[in-house]
Amino acid sequence: MKVLVVGGSGFIGSHLCRELQSRGHSVTAMSRSPNSEDLPDGVEKAMGDVTDYDSIAGAFEGKDAVVNLVALSPLFEPSGGNRMHDIVHWQGTENVVKAAEANDVPRLVQLSALGADTDGDTAYIRSKGKAEGAVKSSGLDWVIFRPSVVFGDGGEFVSFTKRLKGMFAPGVPLYPLPGGGKKTRFQPIWVGDLVPMLADTLSEAEHVGEVYELGGPEVLTLRQVTEQVYEASDSSVSILPLPMALAGIGLKTLGAVPGFPMGGDQYRSLNFDNTTDDNAVAAFDVDPDELTTLGEYLGIQ
Repeated sequence: MKVLVVGGSGFIGSHLCRELQSRGHSVTAMSRSPNSEDLPDGVEKAMGDVTDYDSIAGAFEGKDAVVNLVALSPLFEPSGGNRMHDIVHWQGTENVVKAAEANDVPRLVQLSALGADTDGDTAYIRSKGKAEGAVKSSGLDWVIFRPSVVFGDGGEFVSFTKRLKGMFAPGVPLYPLPGGGKKTRFQPIWVGDLVPMLADTLSEAEHVGEVYELGGPEVLTLRQVTEQVYEASDSSVSILPLPMALAGIGLKTLGAVPGFPMGGDQYRSLNFDNTTDDNAVAAFDVDPDELTTLGEYLGIQ
């Protein structure tokens, strides 16, 4: 198949391009800066910005399928403010759908997020819900993935843990975590487990019209994630419980400071879990217990 991966030079995109190429597909990676060294030889590169329809439309011509991976991080407030979530996720997806329909691309695989909801608590979650609406209302054979946090080489989930400490408690062995890190739970999934599932949906008809909520083999609190990351680097850290109300005041206040990368939405995201109700990996003949744990990836299990 001829596959266009929108956001193909990013973290998940570079891994997916490699997986698709290994299956014999002809792959084009499109992004604003497509000269990534992470892309394997033989992957074609196209320059385009999903917020500018005219810049992306030509890359869809002659393609059999498109995978839309473009996303802003929910961990930080984007440059330009939270309105950028709608611009990139929602309006960007509308442009991807429009380009696919205009070029008769039959299959669209959309990477969404757990909890995507037009009435959600954060701008990120609301924009992901609106983007899903654009996909579902299209005339395409669509598939939607809602993964929990994705970790792996090139990802930000592991490094974010240490970056957070550097922002709030630099130079001391204490780590202030909202609620002691026990309130927020994740179900992290390894990128090497996720991309084969994404690739499967490009050619298997039974996946069309499905929304898959995916997570890894275990549920971890923010505290457990933090402890594993520091253990893997042979470092020790003492968790200092920070009352949730105080964390909320702090993040909302600091969010008003120019250049500070977090704000109220990041606090609100700490108040709901990032876990599946029913892990859908079985739809891909995968046993969730055989998936890679965060500890295994870090080399501590």
